[in-house]
Amino acid sequence: MLRVGNASGFYGDRFSAMREMLTGGPLDVLTGDYLAELTMLILARDRLKDPSLGYAKTFLRQLEECLGLALERGVRIVVNAGGLNPARLADAVRELAKSQGLDPAVGHVEGDDLLPRREELGLPEGLLAANAYLGAFGVAECLRAGADVVVTGRVTDAALVVGPAVAHFGWDAGDLDALAGAVVAGHVLECGAQATGGNYAFFREHDVTRPGFPLAELHADGSSVITKHPGTGGAVTVGTVTAQLLYETQGPRYLGPDVTARLDTVRLTAQGPDRVRIDGVRGEAPPATLKAGLNRLGGHRNEVVFVLTGLDIEAKAALMRRQFEDGLAPERRPAELRWTLARTDHADAATEEAASALLRLTARDRDPAKVGRELGRVAVETGLSGYPGFHLTAPPGPGAPYGVFEAAYLGVEEVEHTAVLPDGRRVAVPPAPVTADGDSTVDAVPGADEGRFADADFGPTRRAPLGLVAGARSGDKGGDANLGVWARDEPGWRWLARTLTTDMLRELLPETAESPIARHLLPNLRAVNFTITGLLGEGVAAQHRFDPQAKALGEWLRSRRLDIPEALL
Repeated sequence: MLRVGNASGFYGDRFSAMREMLTGGPLDVLTGDYLAELTMLILARDRLKDPSLGYAKTFLRQLEECLGLALERGVRIVVNAGGLNPARLADAVRELAKSQGLDPAVGHVEGDDLLPRREELGLPEGLLAANAYLGAFGVAECLRAGADVVVTGRVTDAALVVGPAVAHFGWDAGDLDALAGAVVAGHVLECGAQATGGNYAFFREHDVTRPGFPLAELHADGSSVITKHPGTGGAVTVGTVTAQLLYETQGPRYLGPDVTARLDTVRLTAQGPDRVRIDGVRGEAPPATLKAGLNRLGGHRNEVVFVLTGLDIEAKAALMRRQFEDGLAPERRPAELRWTLARTDHADAATEEAASALLRLTARDRDPAKVGRELGRVAVETGLSGYPGFHLTAPPGPGAPYGVFEAAYLGVEEVEHTAVLPDGRRVAVPPAPVTADGDSTVDAVPGADEGRFADADFGPTRRAPLGLVAGARSGDKGGDANLGVWARDEPGWRWLARTLTTDMLRELLPETAESPIARHLLPNLRAVNFTITGLLGEGVAAQHRFDPQAKALGEWLRSRRLDIPEALL
């Protein structure tokens, strides 16, 4: 058995988690995921200011107080904190260790950075970062060579767990089912406390004041048990694991550079308090292409928020919009002006804040001048000639650049995956020897399987929020939103599968009405999974909508009312 824990789900996660995981119980490997689409843009801007940067600096500060402890306990550390500069972070780890009188073996993985090869690969101009999602075998090479610490750049999140499993159990590229099982375990661990009750729909059932971080007990056949250290907060249940499995996935085939994991084969079984077994996972050959994340500057944006209080909210908003747009000179009008009115006001409210709504103006343009001082001037000039009670949440600022994320796909043979071993040797990591036909797209058919449960009769119904009978977890993949919804028992699943069609989703969430939607059923998880294409525009950095990462899209859906069988309530 191999015990693999997680101490970071994103750049900015709980700083103390590394020490907590090292001291809370036995571990063989401790992983940390520091990268996300937005993080790569942040690191790219760091690198522009200083070419020696481009990595997650928080990791070094955590290691400053925990490296000796990890070495003493024999826990190996595998992180993607290298970001855009894994070689420099590996050197910084060595320098830190030397200053503490320690001598760990440090390896790193590189080859994901495609920016120096932009022209050769035919990538677009103006990129700040371009990184391929590498697999697990470079991590495994470093560990087999004796590395105590392995630093990577942009590998798949699950690779941080799969790599140690490959090294420990001796798997090769043909062990597809075992690899797929480890990928599923890695996906559960990658977001830290989201697997132990964080961001969980039924959070009131557990004490999640300070949830512990998860760990997986991995076995040679790829099966695992998800658990956490004894005495830590939160909970590991079939529900919390299901929620994380549905996070940022796009159908039954979970594509990766090492294996395609079939999520529709996953079996979850409660094995006791805070223990959930994962088994039955089948693997298929990976796709013949690798995904690459491309980050560039999209332009400049600014935002002005007007406060509307009391009566006539809609009329006040209409007046403000007319006055503002009339005050803009045509040649200074931004390319995009978007108005949204949030009716946060309550009738006969006991406080002024509760009586107020927010009118948000978002402007975008490639010319920073069009979203800067001019925007603020027009907003402020209406202060004494506009709607009654005019004021803003904050003075208008100068505007700021925003980023755009998009995905590209390259042939696996075009990417140079390299493991740099602790002794400095460089080992080329070959791509998977067998790949599936086609490219790295999801075999989604919008509306598939919606008629399967059409004839079921669930008896009398009552109007109620969906969240009384279903959980949800949502997130982003570039400009697309992922939304997974699951039932807690078999009758609820049969009703959910019949009722929550793509048409019903559009009815419940009107913002999705114009977006292409793909739906997949995952019966083993009692889940319906949706991909809503383009809902998030050009990705999180572009701030296209109120919730730019769709983090709360699932909770909005759970709050919506529909006719639910009384037998389920």
